[in-house]
Amino acid sequence: MTYRTVKQLAGAAMPEELFTGQWQNRPSVLDDCKPYLDDRWSEGCTNAWNLWEENVPLGYQGSYQRVRAYLHGKRTSPRPVTARPPTPRTVAGWILRRPDTLTETEQLQLKAVRTHGPEIDALTRHVGSFATMLTARQGKRLPDWLDAVRQDDLPSLHTLAAGIGRDRDAVIAGLTQPWNSGAMEGHVNRIRMLKRQMYGRAGFSLPRKRLLLAS
Repeated sequence: MTYRTVKQLAGAAMPEELFTGQWQNRPSVLDDCKPYLDDRWSEGCTNAWNLWEENVPLGYQGSYQRVRAYLHGKRTSPRPVTARPPTPRTVAGWILRRPDTLTETEQLQLKAVRTHGPEIDALTRHVGSFATMLTARQGKRLPDWLDAVRQDDLPSLHTLAAGIGRDRDAVIAGLTQPWNSGAMEGHVNRIRMLKRQMYGRAGFSLPRKRLLLAS
């Protein structure tokens, strides 16, 4: 044991202060609850026991000591302690899922992301509105949706809106009528699969025979 290690062990006021170096960046069971703890801390609630009791119904399965250690870091750190931000893939998953399928913790995290990112907030609203049109067959709302998208500075959605605008009547019909081309697309995908299985080395007659036999 080196002198540096002995000094570190002797100067630690709490066991958590010994977890340094390679252990600091490892995922923790507390990560999903940190946005909620940060919000409650900002509201003035600094009691570790109360915050631990509030997080248990939200799905937190860790110990009280982890919550206490995290809040101790907020009290003693010269700079604010922030939770690990969610990845873009995670945020995209929250936006594309039905709101009622998100857990309370995920809803709080998405709310925090939307609060700090006006573009993400606008994107979430537009995606939710389009999802409602799609599932409730409200195609008549499409022109208003396109106008609302163009008013926000969202280049990626502007590209989508331009493509939809070129076939607006067909898209409105697709969002309104109960019929769709799903069955035809299924047959096309099946034909492509049979063609790929022969690695492009067969003529027309063999794929035709396989398709007829598969039917």
